[in-house]
Amino acid sequence: MPYTFVPKQKYAKAHGNDMRISTKASVKICRVIKKKPLARAKRLLNDLLSEKRSLEGKYYTTTVREILQLLDSCEKNAEFLGLENEKLFVHASASKGTNMRRRRRKAKFGSKMKSTNIEIFLIERGKESKTKVSKKKIQQQKEATEQLKEKQTEVAKQLHTVGVSQ
Repeated sequence: MPYTFVPKQKYAKAHGNDMRISTKASVKICRVIKKKPLARAKRLLNDLLSEKRSLEGKYYTTTVREILQLLDSCEKNAEFLGLENEKLFVHASASKGTNMRRRRRKAKFGSKMKSTNIEIFLIERGKESKTKVSKKKIQQQKEATEQLKEKQTEVAKQLHTVGVSQ
Protein backbone atom coordinates (compact mmCIF):
# COMPACT_ATOMS: atom_id res chain seq x y z
CA MET A 1 0.00 0.00 0.00
CA PRO A 2 1.48 3.40 -0.93
CA TYR A 3 1.94 6.07 1.71
CA THR A 4 -0.54 8.94 1.87
CA PHE A 5 2.13 11.52 1.04
CA VAL A 6 5.87 12.10 0.96
CA PRO A 7 7.05 15.03 3.10
CA LYS A 8 9.53 17.61 1.77
CA GLN A 9 11.50 17.66 5.04
CA LYS A 10 13.58 14.83 6.48
CA TYR A 11 11.38 12.09 7.93
CA ALA A 12 11.17 8.58 9.34
CA LYS A 13 8.24 6.26 8.77
CA ALA A 14 6.60 3.15 10.18
CA HIS A 15 3.65 1.24 8.80
CA GLY A 16 1.32 -1.30 10.40
CA ASN A 17 -0.68 -3.52 8.04
CA ASP A 18 -3.87 -5.33 9.03
CA MET A 19 -3.54 -4.62 12.74
CA ARG A 20 -6.32 -6.25 14.75
CA ILE A 21 -7.70 -3.02 16.24
CA SER A 22 -10.76 -0.88 15.69
CA THR A 23 -10.53 1.44 12.70
CA LYS A 24 -12.88 3.97 14.27
CA ALA A 25 -10.80 4.24 17.45
CA SER A 26 -7.49 4.39 15.59
CA VAL A 27 -8.72 7.19 13.30
CA LYS A 28 -9.82 9.13 16.39
CA ILE A 29 -6.45 8.72 18.11
CA CYS A 30 -4.49 9.52 14.94
CA ARG A 31 -6.42 12.78 14.58
CA VAL A 32 -5.58 13.71 18.18
CA ILE A 33 -1.82 13.11 17.90
CA LYS A 34 -1.41 14.51 14.37
CA LYS A 35 0.84 17.62 14.06
CA LYS A 36 1.97 17.35 17.69
CA PRO A 37 5.60 17.18 18.82
CA LEU A 38 6.80 13.65 19.51
CA ALA A 39 7.17 14.15 23.27
CA ARG A 40 3.61 15.48 23.68
CA ALA A 41 2.11 12.70 21.55
CA LYS A 42 3.92 10.00 23.53
CA ARG A 43 2.88 11.58 26.83
CA LEU A 44 -0.76 11.67 25.69
CA LEU A 45 -0.68 8.02 24.58
CA ASN A 46 0.98 6.92 27.83
CA ASP A 47 -1.64 8.84 29.84
CA LEU A 48 -4.44 7.14 27.87
CA LEU A 49 -2.83 3.76 28.46
CA SER A 50 -2.46 4.31 32.21
CA GLU A 51 -6.00 5.79 32.26
CA LYS A 52 -4.92 9.17 33.66
CA ARG A 53 -6.55 10.97 30.73
CA SER A 54 -9.47 10.07 28.49
CA LEU A 55 -10.84 11.03 25.08
CA GLU A 56 -14.57 11.66 25.36
CA GLY A 57 -14.75 9.34 28.38
CA LYS A 58 -12.91 6.44 26.68
CA TYR A 59 -9.33 5.18 27.02
CA TYR A 60 -8.97 3.02 23.87
CA THR A 61 -6.28 0.92 25.60
CA THR A 62 -5.77 -1.79 22.94
CA THR A 63 -5.60 0.73 20.12
CA VAL A 64 -3.29 3.03 22.09
CA ARG A 65 -0.97 0.12 22.93
CA GLU A 66 -0.58 -0.78 19.23
CA ILE A 67 -0.12 2.83 18.09
CA LEU A 68 2.43 3.46 20.86
CA GLN A 69 4.39 0.39 19.75
CA LEU A 70 4.39 1.65 16.16
CA LEU A 71 5.42 5.15 17.31
CA ASP A 72 8.36 3.70 19.27
CA SER A 73 9.45 1.81 16.16
CA CYS A 74 9.24 4.99 14.11
CA GLU A 75 11.25 6.87 16.75
CA LYS A 76 14.01 4.26 16.53
CA ASN A 77 13.99 4.63 12.72
CA ALA A 78 14.38 8.40 13.14
CA GLU A 79 17.25 7.88 15.57
CA PHE A 80 18.96 5.58 13.07
CA LEU A 81 18.54 8.18 10.31
CA GLY A 82 20.12 10.84 12.55
CA LEU A 83 17.07 13.09 13.03
CA GLU A 84 16.89 15.36 16.08
CA ASN A 85 14.29 14.25 18.67
CA GLU A 86 13.35 17.80 19.71
CA LYS A 87 12.31 18.74 16.17
CA LEU A 88 10.18 15.69 15.36
CA PHE A 89 6.47 16.11 14.72
CA VAL A 90 3.98 13.26 14.35
CA HIS A 91 1.89 12.67 11.26
CA ALA A 92 -0.37 9.65 11.77
CA SER A 93 -3.20 8.28 9.67
CA ALA A 94 -5.38 5.19 9.86
CA SER A 95 -7.54 3.46 7.28
CA LYS A 96 -9.63 0.32 7.01
CA GLY A 97 -7.67 -2.88 6.44
CA THR A 98 -8.60 -5.98 4.50
CA ASN A 99 -11.86 -7.81 5.17
CA MET A 100 -11.24 -10.99 7.12
CA ARG A 101 -13.99 -13.49 7.73
CA ARG A 102 -14.28 -16.03 10.47
CA ARG A 103 -15.76 -19.46 9.75
CA ARG A 104 -18.78 -20.12 11.93
CA ARG A 105 -21.91 -22.14 11.75
CA LYS A 106 -24.09 -19.09 11.92
CA ALA A 107 -22.27 -16.89 9.43
CA LYS A 108 -24.46 -13.88 10.20
CA PHE A 109 -23.28 -13.40 13.77
CA GLY A 110 -19.74 -12.12 14.32
CA SER A 111 -18.22 -13.35 11.10
CA LYS A 112 -16.25 -10.19 10.19
CA MET A 113 -12.97 -9.39 11.93
CA LYS A 114 -11.62 -5.88 12.33
CA SER A 115 -8.32 -4.85 10.77
CA THR A 116 -6.69 -1.45 10.34
CA ASN A 117 -3.76 -0.04 8.39
CA ILE A 118 -1.80 2.64 10.26
CA GLU A 119 1.08 4.75 9.03
CA ILE A 120 3.17 7.08 11.15
CA PHE A 121 5.67 9.65 9.96
CA LEU A 122 8.02 11.58 12.20
CA ILE A 123 8.84 14.75 10.29
CA GLU A 124 11.77 16.97 11.27
CA ARG A 125 10.63 20.59 11.36
CA GLY A 126 11.98 23.82 12.76
CA LYS A 127 14.87 26.19 12.26
CA GLU A 128 18.46 25.14 11.68
CA SER A 129 20.38 24.30 14.78
CA LYS A 130 22.80 26.86 16.22
CA THR A 131 25.82 24.68 15.51
CA LYS A 132 25.10 24.69 11.78
CA VAL A 133 24.65 28.46 11.78
CA SER A 134 27.90 29.00 13.66
CA LYS A 135 29.76 26.71 11.21
CA LYS A 136 28.46 28.80 8.32
CA LYS A 137 29.57 32.00 10.03
CA ILE A 138 33.02 30.57 10.72
CA GLN A 139 33.37 29.56 7.06
CA GLN A 140 32.36 33.07 5.93
CA GLN A 141 34.87 34.64 8.31
CA LYS A 142 37.66 32.39 6.99
CA GLU A 143 36.84 33.39 3.42
CA ALA A 144 36.81 37.07 4.38
CA THR A 145 40.23 36.82 6.08
CA GLU A 146 41.70 35.02 3.04
CA GLN A 147 40.43 37.80 0.77
CA LEU A 148 41.97 40.43 3.06
CA LYS A 149 45.34 38.62 3.03
CA GLU A 150 45.28 38.50 -0.78
CA LYS A 151 44.57 42.24 -0.94
CA GLN A 152 47.39 42.95 1.51
CA THR A 153 49.88 40.96 -0.57
CA GLU A 154 48.77 42.80 -3.74
CA VAL A 155 49.16 46.19 -2.02
CA ALA A 156 52.59 45.17 -0.69
CA LYS A 157 53.70 44.15 -4.22
CA GLN A 158 52.46 47.45 -5.65
CA LEU A 159 54.31 49.41 -2.96
CA HIS A 160 57.45 47.41 -3.57
CA THR A 161 57.31 48.05 -7.34
CA VAL A 162 56.65 51.78 -6.79
CA GLY A 163 59.56 52.02 -4.31
CA VAL A 164 61.95 50.23 -6.69
CA SER A 165 61.18 52.42 -9.71
CA GLN A 166 61.84 55.73 -7.86
